[in-house]
Amino acid sequence: MKSSLTFEVVQEGQIEQCRDLCNELMAFQKSQAIIAPEVFDRMNFDTRMKRSYDSALRSQVIVVKDDGVPVGYIFSTVETVKQGEDAIPAWAPVQEGQEVQGFYPNGDELPPVMGCVSNLYVREAYKGMGLGSKLFGMAMEWLESFEDVDLIMIYISNGNEAALDFYLSRGFTFSHEVFGGFIKAVYKRLK
Repeated sequence: MKSSLTFEVVQEGQIEQCRDLCNELMAFQKSQAIIAPEVFDRMNFDTRMKRSYDSALRSQVIVVKDDGVPVGYIFSTVETVKQGEDAIPAWAPVQEGQEVQGFYPNGDELPPVMGCVSNLYVREAYKGMGLGSKLFGMAMEWLESFEDVDLIMIYISNGNEAALDFYLSRGFTFSHEVFGGFIKAVYKRLK
């Protein structure tokens, strides 16, 4: 790992430094998508990361920087689960009247709160250096530190098989397809 790289837990909501990285992630997800890639045109820092950050019960953002310039990040949340509600967001590629499964797994009793790894992104020039693994480990340590979190979910955009394999290799289990396969959900129970 380069000596100029630093890892920083973002303090007091200073997430604006992730704007470009988040928008790059949305463009990357669009480039990989097999199902409804045009949906990613409506996804950006403001509609995805900022909105989720502001509405979560608890949020953590860790940024990796090279000489002070952000080159990767991970964004995790602890969220309140609304029992019996599996809302479908406006951006979801669901046709009116189409029955699809949403974010939560069917048949499982959901806990009142759950952890979620929402975004993990490292710029192409920095891939293969173990940065994603380090960021992921730091985020998992944070999520596992909460006594009220016993379920962690991760939602992976369609076409991003490398991300799916990454999470499966780290102890997560496939749960279900969200919105007819637009997203794949994986989970890990902690207790």
